[in-house]
This record gives sequence, C-alpha cells and structure tokens, in this order.
Amino acid sequence: MSERRSSESGFPIKGVYTGADLPEDLDSRLGGPGEFPYTRGVYPTMYTSRPWTMRQYAGFGTATESNERYHQLLRAGTMGLSVAFDLPTQMGYDSDEPIAHGEVGKVGVAIDSIEDMRLLFADIPLDKVSTSMTINAPGSVLLLLYQLVAEENGVPGSALNGTIQNDILKEYIARGTYIFPPKPSLRLVADTFAYCRKEVPKWNTISISGYHMAEAGATPAQEIAFTLANGVEYVRAALAAGLAVDDFAPRLSFFFVARTTLLEEVAKFRAARRIWARLMRDDFGAKDPKSLMLRFHTQTAGVQLTAQQPEVNLVRVAVQGLGAVLGGTQSLHTNSFDEAIALPTEKAARLALRTQQVLAYETDLTATVDPFAGSYVVEAMTAEIEAAAVELMERVADHGSAVDAIEAGFQKREIEQSAYRIAQEIDSGERVVVGLNRFTVDEEEPYEPLRVDPTIEAAQAERLARLRAERDADAVARALVDLRAAADGTENVLYPMKEALRARATVGEVCGTLREAWGLYRPTDRF
Repeated sequence: MSERRSSESGFPIKGVYTGADLPEDLDSRLGGPGEFPYTRGVYPTMYTSRPWTMRQYAGFGTATESNERYHQLLRAGTMGLSVAFDLPTQMGYDSDEPIAHGEVGKVGVAIDSIEDMRLLFADIPLDKVSTSMTINAPGSVLLLLYQLVAEENGVPGSALNGTIQNDILKEYIARGTYIFPPKPSLRLVADTFAYCRKEVPKWNTISISGYHMAEAGATPAQEIAFTLANGVEYVRAALAAGLAVDDFAPRLSFFFVARTTLLEEVAKFRAARRIWARLMRDDFGAKDPKSLMLRFHTQTAGVQLTAQQPEVNLVRVAVQGLGAVLGGTQSLHTNSFDEAIALPTEKAARLALRTQQVLAYETDLTATVDPFAGSYVVEAMTAEIEAAAVELMERVADHGSAVDAIEAGFQKREIEQSAYRIAQEIDSGERVVVGLNRFTVDEEEPYEPLRVDPTIEAAQAERLARLRAERDADAVARALVDLRAAADGTENVLYPMKEALRARATVGEVCGTLREAWGLYRPTDRF
C-alpha cells in the first residue's frame, strides 16, 4: 500500500473524493476543449486528430556526432529535434577560451560558429522538422546561426518552426547559466520577440521554463507559480519595448516537468492553463485566443531517475510520460533510462522514444480529449494547485516584480526549502525511491555508459584557429563594431548580430561584445 498522504505541493490527499470536493463553479473553470480558460486543453480535438510532437533531447561532443544521432532519431520516428549545448556554448564562450577547458562537448554539443551549425544540421530538412534549442543567455545567437544555415539551404525564415528556450529569469533562480544583468537580458528577449515576428514568424521565441526549478526541488505549485510569474515579467518587458500583446503573446511557450506523481501532475498542467488564460485576458487585455493559450513542452523528470537499478527508470519514464499526455502537453521528451549515469546510449534513446510511441499508438489515450475532466480527485487537485500557485504569485508580486523577487532571493529560498524537505524524506525512508532506499539489490549489473571523446576540445580549438585564419578579419571587426553600437543604443541588436555571424564571427566574440556593452551579472549586483 502507498504511504503517501500529502501531495508534492503540500495539500492533503484524501483516501476518497466525492462530488462535495468539486469546486462549486466547476463549469466556468472547465470550459470546453479549445475554449477559455483552456483547462481541458488548448485545442478542441487535442490528440484525437494528431498526437503530440515527440522530441528527443540530444547533443554531445562534436556537431558531426550530434548530427549522426539526429539522423538516427529521425529514422526511428522522432517528429522534432531538441538540441543540448555544452556549457561553454550556454555561457557564450568559445571552445578555445581558458574558462571552457574541461567542459567542451561534455553536456551537449559545442557550437562556436556558423561552421559548427552547418555540420550540426547537415542533410536535415529544416523546413520539415521542428527544432527546439535549450539555450538561454545566448539564445538569440544560436537562433540566428540556425536561420543563416537554413537560408544557405534555400529555406526562408518564414518556413522555420521551432523554439529557443531564451528564458533568462529562471537562470537567476535555479540554473546559473546567465551572462548579462537582468535589464539588458530582458531587452535581448524583447528584441528577439520583435525580430522573430518580422523574420521568423512561426518560431516560438521563448520557452518559459519551470522544468529546471522543479529539478532544483520546486513543488508543482512552486513550479507553475514561479514560471508564470516570470512569464508576466516577459510580457511586461515586451510591452515596455513597444510591442502589442497580441503581436507576441501567441508565440510564447512554456516548459514543464512531469514527475511520477501522476494525478498531481495532470492537475498541475490543467491549473497552469487556467491561470495563464485569465492573466492574459484580465491583466493584459489580450484579445487573440492564441494569446491566452498556454502551450507547453514537457520533459520527464531527470532528477527522479536513479543510477541504482537503472532499468527501473524505464517504468518511471513511462509513468511520467503518461502524466504529461493526460495533462495535455503539446510536445514531449522522454528521458533515457541511463541518464542518471551518463549521456544516453543510442539504444537507450531509442527506447525512450519507443515509450512515447507505445503511449500514442498502442493505448487509447488519443481517442478522447481530457479523459480526467470531471474526476473528483483531479478536479479537486486542480483547484488546490491553482489556489496555491496564485497565492505564491501574489507573494512574488508583493516584491514589486519577478525580477525584484529574484534579487531578494525569494524564489530560490522557497525552492531550496522544498529541496531540503525532499532530501530529508528520502534519507529517512519516508519517501520511497525504488532501488535507492527500498527494494535494493546487493550487487548492480555492469553497465557501459557512453563516453565523450576527450580530444574534442583540441579539435574544436583547431577548427577555431583555421576559421580565424581564413575569414575576412576586417569584415568581422566592422560587424562587431556595429553590434556594439546597437547594444549601446536602442536599435534591435539581432540585425547587426546576424551580420556578424554571417561574417563568421564566433559565438564567444558576439557574446564578448555584448559583455563589454552590458557587463556581467553577479548575484550581488543590483540594477
């Protein structure tokens, strides 16, 4: 028998739910599928007309190696690519910079210039695939490199479909791959919104992420509260830059985790849609229905995977994926069972994709929309999480804004307290983790993880040296001067940035130019 008596968000879970537990105004809270407030899903037919987009997060070592993995995934039936970048790329440094030493190609692919991006997407039809890039502070740089490569292959920006994460605020809260202070970072986000509206209109310009906060220990209520509060801040930044809400809000997207606590996760996704719809309509006056729709990508919970008995993670991922689908996700990445040990092997990545395909094609999940609608327990939980999240959002607003709350350390403290509680529960055995603190084995079976070639760093440095020797140095210098002038002024920086990248300026040179203009952020900074 399960020992769980309270939800991850802290409210008690009853042994039996009845109609008395339903909100009195349930009908208005629900609406129909594809109707305000979108509790039952953002589209009228949801998966009954087509399944969610199946993505697999990949990227390691060199661009060539990652390209091979992408082709393997596409052959296996992946519908969208999701790119992981190494830490130097995420921080805007070239692979040959001293600070990058030891990290090149470790947690994702190393991208230093347009030449790497060409290799990364070689022979992939960019007008046919949807590409998600998990990149934040230099998100605009990687998007422009992608657009340049597409243009070289005859694919216009109007045909490109995908997402850049571009969510800098959660980096200050939970992850740490920020570069610039918050104000210029928000300006770069707003510039990206404006640029994509004109140049890459089908691109999702931001994926406002609760995933990383959840991985750091946030509860479901904290995850959606702090994520939606950040979303409010991005909307305000875009409005302050002169954009109309219905010009950019339809391209906003979100990114959440799916845990093994299936019922609460389903309720979380439904509550998040409801809160966002009301915020956009009532607080920002959005008129376009697409501005009210909270569309989101989901990734299964990496933090819940164990290195002990790793095959058990296949079961965890299936349950987590099921929760995401029942919650109405628009796209899904299922983690590989070996990710608690190392980068996933080809077989493990294929099994993760097969998990989604079984859910989509062997179950009856796609036969009906929002199958939990009206469920006593799920509707009660949805209302509980909604109330808890709204209360937390009000506490964020009490600081003045999400950024003010970040500066005060509010979100970080709340998440750390939750993470500490979870760790204590695991250590004491109160929270059961199969294979870790219960149902353990005396001896683990041997496992051979994927190894990253340690010579990648030297190879990338050689490529960079060759690039700098062959390119037109004067053209690069002029382009970087233009970029600096735009950064110092009010011009949209993406246009001169694109010309610098076209001239074969490196990611590190572009980000370095912006560092010179805007400075570096340190947690003690104020703005």
